[in-house]
Amino acid sequence: MAVMIGIDPHKGSHTAVALDSHEAPLGEFRVRSAANQVDRLLGWAAPFAARTWAVEGAGGLGYLLAQQLVAAGECVVDVQPKLAARVRLLATGASNKNDPNDARSVAVAALRSTVAEVRAEDHAAVMKVWAKRHRDLSRQHNRVACRLHSVLCELVPGGIAGEISPAQATRLLEELEPVGAVAAARHELAMELVADLIRLDTQRRDARRRIAAAVTASQTTLTELFGVGPIIAATVIGDVGDIARFPSRDHFAAYNGTAPIEVSSGGRRKVFRLSRRGNRRLNHVIHMAAVTQIRFRHTAGRAYYDRKIAEGHSGKEAIRALKRRISDAIYARLRHDAEQAAKRPRGPGGQSGNVSVACAAGSRPEHRLFGQATPGPDSTLRPRQPRRRPGTTTTTPQPTQRST
Repeated sequence: MAVMIGIDPHKGSHTAVALDSHEAPLGEFRVRSAANQVDRLLGWAAPFAARTWAVEGAGGLGYLLAQQLVAAGECVVDVQPKLAARVRLLATGASNKNDPNDARSVAVAALRSTVAEVRAEDHAAVMKVWAKRHRDLSRQHNRVACRLHSVLCELVPGGIAGEISPAQATRLLEELEPVGAVAAARHELAMELVADLIRLDTQRRDARRRIAAAVTASQTTLTELFGVGPIIAATVIGDVGDIARFPSRDHFAAYNGTAPIEVSSGGRRKVFRLSRRGNRRLNHVIHMAAVTQIRFRHTAGRAYYDRKIAEGHSGKEAIRALKRRISDAIYARLRHDAEQAAKRPRGPGGQSGNVSVACAAGSRPEHRLFGQATPGPDSTLRPRQPRRRPGTTTTTPQPTQRST
């Protein structure tokens, strides 16, 4: 008899409820979060031979327990909290909000819905960790820089125009003579904010170095796409994980939000609108790659963008169309990488890949929108001004078009 065991994970304890295929309860068990939590759960579930563990939020609060069960050879599925909440909402009768009822809702959601299987993590998890670290450091850097701008405006009329740098702020503060206790306090605060910026810059460089090393070790071909650097590649691979869970490029586009949403009804003709759904991090990095394509006039992506403009589309519509093309190219690369990983022998502690993606055609997929990879994407369409040193002249090298 197939048994579904739903788990409601918490920081201090985990509650498990076993259901049969007809959603009839078979047992309930609560275990404290400790080193022997998996052994106790397996001992309780030993009578259930054909069992599947449904963990709510296996990528969040239930991450460690789910990975421990997978390492023990158990079949584990990930149930999104939204699915379990819908089961509780639609349940008939009195259903109190407690751990056993939550665990039962998780098991019911796993029985009624299509859920993803939890697998042992590989290099994708490493890139996800360091990509999140770089993203957090960048956000903190922006907050400190904005605060430093505000303090400098209270010390110097106009402050510093444009993007601020620690060296520029340090020179300004060294030339400044604060008058009064309030100005002296603001001056000290500004010096501390500059020190924070220097520390964050160092940490971001270290995170970028780790990301580049992880992307190189993964042997991915994503960085060969124009505008896709190590940070974008790490974000994509870390969030996507196993590309085999997307049967087609259309499913992948719906996941990252580059596919439009149909809003037709009745006898109306088909109408589509912009999708606000999907993984917004993936949508953001695809947007960055699209903006980089448009900034370089020699790229085929810029030619595609200009062609859409000439057809009467607005600038935003042309960027959306280009983003969908980039999504398709990323999907083809990820399928290709998975096929190559499946062919490679398993190394010590490594992953052998997934053989379910062996249908990817060709040994190296090409895309007409992409040439050689750029050092990194920019988030603006404004052309970058070359830096000019005193006493030297700057010449702009002519870009070369890679033959396809």
